[in-house]
Amino acid sequence: MSNAGSTAPAWLHMARRLRQGVAALAAVMAHIAGWNYILCACFITFDIVARSFFGFSSKATVEVTGYMLAGGIAWALAHTLARRAHIRVDVFMMRLPLGLRAWLHLFSLTLLLGLGIFFAWAALELVDESALFNAHDNSALRIEMIWPQGIWAFGIISFAIMGLVLMLEASLAILAGKPEELDRLLGSRSLQDETAEALEAVGMAHEAPRPQS
Repeated sequence: MSNAGSTAPAWLHMARRLRQGVAALAAVMAHIAGWNYILCACFITFDIVARSFFGFSSKATVEVTGYMLAGGIAWALAHTLARRAHIRVDVFMMRLPLGLRAWLHLFSLTLLLGLGIFFAWAALELVDESALFNAHDNSALRIEMIWPQGIWAFGIISFAIMGLVLMLEASLAILAGKPEELDRLLGSRSLQDETAEALEAVGMAHEAPRPQS
């Protein structure tokens, strides 16, 4: 029993480092998703202008932008989970004792992780089926479906992996008798968290290099 208690903080530290690494990769994916939306808006604008004033169109706007939107959503899921930014209702949750709240966080994460793993499995099955039948879309570009589906599936799988590393750290926090760590990891974002993030963004803006006049 004493050995487990002494090694738990070290394992918890390792799990935290692993989670931070995965979260950093998820943040990069979220930035790519954001630029993807900007590119999507530019593509739609170009197609509208070209069709209205020059009489031609890409003939695949609906399909391509649909792929871009789906991929962007999937690629942002893991980062949203890591930042505790998914929508939640916590009116009663915050009034509960810390110990009970920690177990409810773990239960909620278990359900979310199960859903994420199921979605990841279904996404891989879809990509495998498209590859098996050499599926193409119905647009003029005849895009092979494995490409947009594969990009989308990668985002879903990343979401499931983020859930797994969170589950690992949360479980070790429970075993180490640190419900406050689990609450910090999975609990709702507090006003202090929002304020700290805003101040960090302001600091980054001030540190950014200014254009030479």
